[in-house]
Amino acid sequence: MNMDFNLFMNDVVRQARQEITAAGYTELKTPEEVDEALTKKGTTLVMVNSVCGCAGGIARPAAHHAVHYDKRPDHLVTVFAGQDKEATARAREYFEGYPPSSPSFALLKDGKILKMVERHEIEGYEPMAVITKLQGLFEEYCEEV
Repeated sequence: MNMDFNLFMNDVVRQARQEITAAGYTELKTPEEVDEALTKKGTTLVMVNSVCGCAGGIARPAAHHAVHYDKRPDHLVTVFAGQDKEATARAREYFEGYPPSSPSFALLKDGKILKMVERHEIEGYEPMAVITKLQGLFEEYCEEV
């Protein structure tokens, strides 16, 4: 059986994009879109998406379910590491003090980093543990909706 790797990866990427946008996150594909989104007033959760297994099995499900909470960020956005490279690089400029990590989550307020949930806090954990961690950040930094 001969499988075209590029066709396979295109399907994986398309599915990964659909999962996070269906959860209510806005995709940012250019540095300009990142600047516009991350400098908005209020709190913004950035999900740094990727094609790895812990993104699909843990991070994206956590991103979807964590926002079903009394307190949550004003804005939900996502960049895709390895796919939208310039947008991801620009987003990471806002994550001062944190090394590049994907998948990951960054919580910002008025364009300034508050906290991150890095890959080492996602990989090997159950989605519920990541949901709990994100909701703890929402409880601390976000307003009730």
